[in-house]
Amino acid sequence: MPARNVRPLHLNAFLHAPGHHDAAWRHPGSGGDRTLDVDYHIELARTAERGLFDAVFLADSLAVRSRPDVTVAAGLEPLTLLTALATATEHIGLIATASTTFYEPYILARTLASLDHISHGRAGWNVATGGDLAEAANFNLDEPVEHAVRYERAAEFLDVATQLWDSWADDAVVHDRRAGRYADPDRIREVEHTGLFFKVRGPLNVQRTPQGWPLLVHTASSADGQEFAARYAEVVLTAQQNIADAAAFSHEVKSRAAAYGREAHVPVILPGIAPVIGSTEAEARRLARELTELQLAEPGVSQLSDLLDVDVSGLDPDRPIPAGLLPREEDLTDHRFALITDLAIRERLTVGQIVARLSGGRGHRAVVGTPDQIADSLQEWSQAGAADGFTVAPPILPGGLAAFVDHVVPVLQRRGLFRTEYDLGTLRERFNVARPEDHFPEPAPAAVRRAVLPPLARV
Repeated sequence: MPARNVRPLHLNAFLHAPGHHDAAWRHPGSGGDRTLDVDYHIELARTAERGLFDAVFLADSLAVRSRPDVTVAAGLEPLTLLTALATATEHIGLIATASTTFYEPYILARTLASLDHISHGRAGWNVATGGDLAEAANFNLDEPVEHAVRYERAAEFLDVATQLWDSWADDAVVHDRRAGRYADPDRIREVEHTGLFFKVRGPLNVQRTPQGWPLLVHTASSADGQEFAARYAEVVLTAQQNIADAAAFSHEVKSRAAAYGREAHVPVILPGIAPVIGSTEAEARRLARELTELQLAEPGVSQLSDLLDVDVSGLDPDRPIPAGLLPREEDLTDHRFALITDLAIRERLTVGQIVARLSGGRGHRAVVGTPDQIADSLQEWSQAGAADGFTVAPPILPGGLAAFVDHVVPVLQRRGLFRTEYDLGTLRERFNVARPEDHFPEPAPAAVRRAVLPPLARV
């Protein structure tokens, strides 16, 4: 399938130690036993870098969500891990999830600025707005944080964080040994923010970074998420199960972004894909069956009941869920799974089929086939305006990522759909997103500055 006037794709590697199939940790080819091994994560990042991926992405939750007796439900803190990956890689972007509901702006702005310096401009922040009871209970709360409040807090949080990143001018540090002058105080400013949620004086105690701000990412599905992404995000991660819904989502988010006066290519939309790859279609389907057979039925049904807030344990696994039992989208705590609910109605999926869909890619679209078939699917979505690229969530790691790099990436390259080498520059530049200006006025002439601030006396 030759490319027809399609922008080169962006590829983002979603790393989850065992892989994104719920049962991946049970497969002999899985790295689930190396969840806490930093060398394993370095190997994964280097594989993605060998495949010229734009970035690696680490999700996060501030609670144990899955049953730890039947799945990998814990792991390393992502910003800490990305710092290690930054020193072991050269080009690949480093994106992590961090919550605006439970972090404070100053400490997170400082951490992300440090990561951007350490990585020489490769940091990205997935702005998360979680706050359900599982997380809230770990932060002195007895009730979940209201959905609308989370986004209101997130908007103010982002305002404070960006002010902090901008509190040093690009040229604030003069490092004049002879005059004994490290920085120009006129090029550093306090934030003096007082709002509904935060009171922050500033300035930040980290100088301005190579990117100015980290690349801003948001995972969006709900209406609130789409609006937030349209206003603030430069990259949007989303779970979409079919091409029509994905195209409609992309059009909606970009139309809303245009209403804020943003450029047509921003934000960049990266739907998730869980590719099961084989040298033949039969081989790919065999691997998919192996993973499905390792899925434990009872935990899968329990997870589905929790997600839908409906007890489906007594239903026949070979029959569809009665439509009257399915919740409305606005009642779901995780809007990714509204897509599964919609499919359950549209395709009359059985309980067992829904569990398999959920387990196959943790809500992301599973595609099973040869490298050419996987590439065909990615190209079709791109040409339909459903995606600017993809977040690749291999059902099993490390093999699934290596297979994508070694066999799918070359197909995309031959079709002119993907880069053949890295361009130098920051993560923002790779996504064609402008570096924020520091908005300081032009500095006074050097002679005037010396008159106002004479050098320190030598001792």
